[in-house]
Amino acid sequence: MRILFISDIHGNKEALDAVLQVPHDEVFCLGDLADYGPSPAECIDYIMDNNIKTVLGNHDAAVGSGIDCGCGYKYKHLSTGTRDYTWDAIAEEHREFLRQLPFELKFECGGKKLQLVHGSPRSNYEYIKPETPEGEVSGMLAGMDADILLVGHSHIPFVRVVGGITIINPGSVGQSRDGDPRASCVVFDTGPMQAEIICCDYDIETTCRKIREMMPHSGELVAILRRGY
Repeated sequence: MRILFISDIHGNKEALDAVLQVPHDEVFCLGDLADYGPSPAECIDYIMDNNIKTVLGNHDAAVGSGIDCGCGYKYKHLSTGTRDYTWDAIAEEHREFLRQLPFELKFECGGKKLQLVHGSPRSNYEYIKPETPEGEVSGMLAGMDADILLVGHSHIPFVRVVGGITIINPGSVGQSRDGDPRASCVVFDTGPMQAEIICCDYDIETTCRKIREMMPHSGELVAILRRGY
């Protein structure tokens, strides 16, 4: 079985459409469906209509419940500055869907226990990055009962092992921050139990046009998409 893991869609429907073309048997989402991008309603609709199991991201909580997003300082002004646009673009049913998303998902596959969260097993607001010191990561993983941890939040794809736990981040579908502007995802093959990071070209021109026509902070948002950070 090929499981497609996606995360941090951020209202970018064109990027979402692209990663969904990757051959797969099942899809899981690690949160952050809205904010930053021009098509939040369309992205949430797709997740809802296709019953894709999804965990709660910090932006999902902010959009759904009106709480602080807890973003890093480099991007927080864009999140708060485009929040009214996001709220105007979605319906109450979208906000209710975001509010009911679970903090985590757990399941077993091939004799291995998988745990899915947005940030870390103890907080949606913590970042696990490729360079995060092992000691810090170990603290975040304390008490975990899983062999494989899937996280998002940082928008940076990686696979690393800490304390015998394999940590997989598929990167961001809708707003890459690793210097590669393509849409990023992971396919996990349950046969060999291996993860493959896949980056997909998408119709970025359409996304950028929508941003310029409809959103505040459009120049900065478009520049981030084109640079990939």
